[in-house]
Amino acid sequence: MKSTLLHLRLPFSLLLLPVYLFAYSEVPNPNIYNAIVVFIVWHLFVYPASNAYNSYFDKDEGSIALIKEPPKVQKSLLVTAYVLEWTGLLMAFLVSFEFALAVAIYNSFSKAYSHPRIRIKKYPILSFLVVFIFQGFFIYYSCYQAIGQYDLGLNADVIQAGLISSCLIGASYPLTQVYQHEEDNRRGDKTLSLLLGVKGSFLFSGFVFFLGFALMFDYWNRQNELHNFWVFALCCSPILGYFLWWFKQCLNRVEAASFKNAMGMTLISGLMMLLYFGWLWL
Repeated sequence: MKSTLLHLRLPFSLLLLPVYLFAYSEVPNPNIYNAIVVFIVWHLFVYPASNAYNSYFDKDEGSIALIKEPPKVQKSLLVTAYVLEWTGLLMAFLVSFEFALAVAIYNSFSKAYSHPRIRIKKYPILSFLVVFIFQGFFIYYSCYQAIGQYDLGLNADVIQAGLISSCLIGASYPLTQVYQHEEDNRRGDKTLSLLLGVKGSFLFSGFVFFLGFALMFDYWNRQNELHNFWVFALCCSPILGYFLWWFKQCLNRVEAASFKNAMGMTLISGLMMLLYFGWLWL
């Protein structure tokens, strides 16, 4: 039971909460019931199920996200993943058929990402695009529409907000892989970080984050709410500081691309984004 709970990585699911909060904050007249169900479906069922599938199929021996020494996976983990996945999908119908369809699509790609028969994870560009699109834009749009009761169209603002979400997710993606090069290489997974190398991973992440930063400025500037951008910039300052410090450490010695430093980056960026989008939602 303890092993299964660890592999669900519930805290990691909460680090994806900023995308939901961003979508919620931008809905003009949110449906509170839908908002609660959408939160429960994604963050208490679908994301943990996705983490469980990933752990079960990977069977990592080294450190993984938020778990320094992962326990061996058991068959109960796969059963738990199925239960969470299908419970989340059935709950999604309480909102709408469209939301349930979005959950089903996400679940399919989530399994395909790690499943040995397909294993999107071993293709560096494709795996990045799947995470970039589905954990960013796709989640933003599905939340936005469900919370807004499907009365809201797909306009330029929605597309831009979705792209911002994708950039913030995509910027962290290769940095979560920099300490796993040896294990990924042994398993035959040509991850994006493995393709780019440690230095290239940092440069790529910096570029994607800068793109999201620029899109955020333009987003709030066009809405004459530039104060929202300056609060975002303030929240980003600890992230940028840690990023530059860690990058310098990795340039000096490759051992700095470690689990400890990667989790430091993940926690700082996740918590600061939670702070910003939580403030925006309030």
